[in-house]
Amino acid sequence: MRLLAATRSPGKQREIRRVLEPLGLSIAFPDDLGVFESPAELLLENAATFEGNARRKAEYFVRLTGMPAFADDSGLEVYALGGLPGIRSKRWAGAVGSDQDVDAANNAELLRRLAGAREMKRRARYRCVLVLLRSESAVPEVAEGICHGRILEAPTGSEGFGYDPLFFSDDLSRAFGQATAEEKDAVSHRGRALRALAERLGAV
Repeated sequence: MRLLAATRSPGKQREIRRVLEPLGLSIAFPDDLGVFESPAELLLENAATFEGNARRKAEYFVRLTGMPAFADDSGLEVYALGGLPGIRSKRWAGAVGSDQDVDAANNAELLRRLAGAREMKRRARYRCVLVLLRSESAVPEVAEGICHGRILEAPTGSEGFGYDPLFFSDDLSRAFGQATAEEKDAVSHRGRALRALAERLGAV
C-alpha cells in the first residue's frame, strides 16, 4: 500500500521515512504528488484536540488526492503549565519565519514560563496522535504515542527539531537534542505512534 503522509514538516518527514519505509510501506508526501501548499491548509489546525487536527488534515488530503492518507498532530504538554503548549506547540510564541526561527522563539517562551521552576515542576510529555483514512468514506483509524520526561533549564544538543533540545527523555536519560535519530525513533511519541499505525496496516 502506498500512503500519503500529510505533512510538510521536513523533520516529521525524515522521522516518518525512517520508521515506516524499513517496514515495507511506501510513503509519499504532498510535494511528491505535485500538491503544493495552499492557503486553505492554514485553516486546518483549528480543532480543540490533537485528534481533531489530525483528522481534518487527513480528510483534506484524501479528498484532494484520492489516496489513503494519514496525518498527525503532536506537541509538548507541560504539567505545571496545565498542558501547554499542547495543540499550540508549533505556534506558541506567535513567531513567523523559518522553522529554526519559530523553534527558537517557542523554546525561549517555554524557558521564560518555567524560569526558576524546580525539577518536579518541569515534568512533561510529548504526545502524538495519528489519524489514518483509507478512503474518503472510511472510518478514521487512530494511533497514539506518548513519551515522558522533563524540561531542561537550557537547550542541550543540536539534534532533532522543535522542543527536542529542551526535552530530557526518561527513556534515554538525556535530551532528545543529544540523541541519534535511531535512538529518538525508538522511544519518541511519533515513533511509537507510527509503529502502532504500521501494526494496524499489518506491516509489523
